[in-house]
Amino acid sequence: MKPQIICLMASSVDGRTHHSRWRPKGAGADLFERVHEELGGDAWLIGRVTGSEFAKGKPYPASTSQTFLRENWFAQCDAKAYGVVLDAHGKIGWGRSDIGGDPIVVVLTESVSDAHLAGLRGEGVSYVFAGKSEIDLALTLEILNRELGVKRLLLEGGGAANGAFLRAGLVDELDLILCPAVDGARGAPLVFDSTDGESDQRAPVTAMTLESTTPLGGGALLLRYLITNDPAAASR
Repeated sequence: MKPQIICLMASSVDGRTHHSRWRPKGAGADLFERVHEELGGDAWLIGRVTGSEFAKGKPYPASTSQTFLRENWFAQCDAKAYGVVLDAHGKIGWGRSDIGGDPIVVVLTESVSDAHLAGLRGEGVSYVFAGKSEIDLALTLEILNRELGVKRLLLEGGGAANGAFLRAGLVDELDLILCPAVDGARGAPLVFDSTDGESDQRAPVTAMTLESTTPLGGGALLLRYLITNDPAAASR
């Protein structure tokens, strides 16, 4: 069963998401956490690049005498919410087991080394496998629902992770915090993005319905869009 997927992002009026580049400075900076808490998801998910910004450790040792079956492993299964991070090839050394009190769950592929798995276990970081060499996003959602009871997941960036879920037809709702700021230059992250190799792929979105527009104060708005996807996309 697929959880409800809500993409929650804060952006400038030109669609950029790197707060430090916004002008005027500080516009809407505190709104994201406020809306995050109000939505009350069972889990939130970010990509590897965004995840690495939360890491406090160094890469794990390159070798180990231990061997592990490629089976899901959980340090904790009864949390109120989980922080899920896509890290297909095991690049992040965490140095912590939670983010803001939410236990970390790393999504890996079976290509990850035993040494990396030993590092995760040693720090109490849970992990799941969702593919042999590339992450299957639909399988990821199925595992989170089945193993951890995740029914509502907040997709929170970066743009590459958001874009991958969107192109897979897996995003049900976009909650966009539109802040009274501009970036105005090239090179900043976008709400939805892709790699160069994915630039010709289009999201299977057939409709976007504006469900509500909520003023958040200071000129910021919360735009809530319900997304309708082509049913054939999820079956591919």
